[in-house]
Amino acid sequence: MRRIKLPRYSVKKLIVTPYLAACIAGAFAVLGFAPFGIFPVPIISLAVLFWLWSKTERPSQAAWIGFAFGMGLFCVGVSWIYVALHEYGYMHPLLAALAMAMFAAVNASIPALAGYVQAKFKVVMTLRILWVMPATWALTEWVRSWLFTGFPWLSVGYSQVPSSPLAGYAPIIGVFGVSLLVAVSAALLLVSWRARWGRLGKMALACVVVLWGVGATLRLVEWTAPQGELLKVSLLQGNIAQDTKFSEDALIGTLETYRRLAQSSDARLIVLPETAIPLLRENISAPYQILLRDHVRQNGGDILIGAFEREDGRYYNSLYSLGSADSQHYRKDHLVPFGEFIPLRGMLGWVINDLLHIPMGDLSSGGDAQAPLNIAGQKIAVNICYEDAFGEEVIHALPQATLLVNATNDAWYGDSNAAIQHNQLSQMRALETGRVVLRATNTGVTSIIGVDGQIQAQLPQHEEGVLTAQVQGYAGSTPYVRWGNWAMLVLVGLMLGIAWRLRNR
Repeated sequence: MRRIKLPRYSVKKLIVTPYLAACIAGAFAVLGFAPFGIFPVPIISLAVLFWLWSKTERPSQAAWIGFAFGMGLFCVGVSWIYVALHEYGYMHPLLAALAMAMFAAVNASIPALAGYVQAKFKVVMTLRILWVMPATWALTEWVRSWLFTGFPWLSVGYSQVPSSPLAGYAPIIGVFGVSLLVAVSAALLLVSWRARWGRLGKMALACVVVLWGVGATLRLVEWTAPQGELLKVSLLQGNIAQDTKFSEDALIGTLETYRRLAQSSDARLIVLPETAIPLLRENISAPYQILLRDHVRQNGGDILIGAFEREDGRYYNSLYSLGSADSQHYRKDHLVPFGEFIPLRGMLGWVINDLLHIPMGDLSSGGDAQAPLNIAGQKIAVNICYEDAFGEEVIHALPQATLLVNATNDAWYGDSNAAIQHNQLSQMRALETGRVVLRATNTGVTSIIGVDGQIQAQLPQHEEGVLTAQVQGYAGSTPYVRWGNWAMLVLVGLMLGIAWRLRNR
């Protein structure tokens, strides 16, 4: 019998295929983010990506390497989107998986753009690694934060919160500035390795030590100052299942849960999660609202209630106050495409109507000029759910605001890592603004975050509870509050400008 010879493949060659290696490096970068928090891993992952980029001069190949890195990063890092689409949006499993892959591909096009742009700079390779690659990476991350309404999730700067020395730069240059320094650190490590630890390599390592040492020193700086007395707050976590949240049969139980939790607190400020009461404000019974109002008045304070509001035929995702102060509200400004509004409604409205079943899927924006709420003796800047992913929008209410409040419902994502990744975004906002952040969520993560980005108190996820603590209001401005992302953009512009001037030398 004649034996058929099969072709022999080298496992080593398969593993080091640049696209596969880039995809694996991107997937491993997720270990730097919550809940894992191994902050050096994204630095090493970027060093691998930069090394792969350095091995090719063709912009098209560099773009595909960047795309592969992005697919690994986003397919692993935001796989929780499948949970929202399938389990709670009732999308068919295959369609949900395809939609998640397409979403990952759209976001992976941003690292692909970075790869293409850096390859167009014809400079000495060491300069390209040290100047161009970090700058293009940070610049394209910033572009991702606003393109198509923005998706800044998994920007590598977040991986450094709260433990890395690089987090010390956050109050100055924000999350994308920290991303730039993560990329610079990766570039310096790559140069050290390429130089085989010679003189240039030792200089690069010394720069890493200086960069991280300065960051550690900056963490000791108090950018803002305490203002006023301590405030007792209670954050309510109702743990209402997402698949019953908007059910009429579950409504009475939901109302009773939040009444009971609120009345168990003697705090001056009580905060409910996003749409904790799944009704229009006008449809919440007057006796129920009076009961809550009278209770917080006895405490000498106010309660923030998550519900929908209607005005002039438009619907809003809102938090409104009742209590000692005049009733005030905040209406969500930055809405989630397809989750809260339908882009290009004439062409894409069928996505909500036929494929997804998301309540209140066509809301209006409350606008970006909303003043802080003057309640409970504080000026409180509210943001709802996904809005705390956008630092340049959160600072609109500063320096007037003394506290930040985030009301969220991450029950859409089940037991995935979405909620704890979301909490990490708020940790960055606390560092950038020098403000305490109060997070009231439906199923978690309900937490209190200090001005240093550290979690001061937290409730277990997927359990009903009340998180009560004394918190401090703060006044003053960090450099990031004054400059926003401009400082980072200036740094990136200088790096790319110098590289462009040196391109023919």
